[in-house]
Amino acid sequence: MDFGRLVTAMVTPFDSNGQIDWVTTERLIDYLINEQESDSLVVAGTTGESPTLSDEEKLELFRFVVRKVGGRRKVIAGTGSNSTAHSIHMTREAEKCGVDGVLVVVPYYNRPSQEGLYQHFKAVAEATSLPVILYNVPGRTSVNMSAETTIRLAAIGNIVATKDCAPLDQITKIVTSTPDSFKVYSGDDSTTLPVLTVGGYGIVSVSSHIIGRQMKKLIQAHLDGRSEEAASLHQACYPVFKGMFDCPHPVPNPVAVKYALRQKGMPVGGVRLPLVDVTEAEAAFINKLL
Repeated sequence: MDFGRLVTAMVTPFDSNGQIDWVTTERLIDYLINEQESDSLVVAGTTGESPTLSDEEKLELFRFVVRKVGGRRKVIAGTGSNSTAHSIHMTREAEKCGVDGVLVVVPYYNRPSQEGLYQHFKAVAEATSLPVILYNVPGRTSVNMSAETTIRLAAIGNIVATKDCAPLDQITKIVTSTPDSFKVYSGDDSTTLPVLTVGGYGIVSVSSHIIGRQMKKLIQAHLDGRSEEAASLHQACYPVFKGMFDCPHPVPNPVAVKYALRQKGMPVGGVRLPLVDVTEAEAAFINKLL
């Protein structure tokens, strides 16, 4: 299963009552596919505000997005949590919804050991026939899944990729020590080109909501060996890469990108508590960036 090079971690649109806005969700799907050239969509990931979506909302989203995408792109369901049993349950339910793969995050808060991480992901993978993408994001989970653990997991047949936010040296070790069929995606927009340069496959992106087409050109320039052009495109995209998370100080995702989408005419609504919308100063920063 090839999920492509540019994967968008899709926001979840809300209406004025904080409920899922299905009309805008359909508009957003078409926009990401047709205008921003996303190869695949992650639904109910961190950017989709998974911590404040109920299980029922997630499953409804999975079914809806699969139906509206209609086979034009791959749909990846965010099914991981800090409970192995719950992750297995959501993965099995997502499979029934017709998704093409699952993204499973490193368990957060309970801080498992490396062996615990291995056994967690192994159990999830064994419970499904779907391709599994690992998601290592130490800044959110407080645990870094080591390169050695990722390499062990890559030997399991249906664990096909990792979205990794670890330092570049760790990502390099994973790339060089796993089969060519195992895909390594950057989980941080600002390291898109560096990760590609050390042999990574692509990016699971937030900024692709705004500059997906430019990111696609960046990736293609790298693949074609046009290194100076790739570097130039990376430099041009970099202010947006950083601005979606620092505007001008750290802002929790997806607060900034949802505001940016609204400014671009995509009414994705606000965020659910405990997240809050941008301040006046943050809004001014994003407006200038756009």
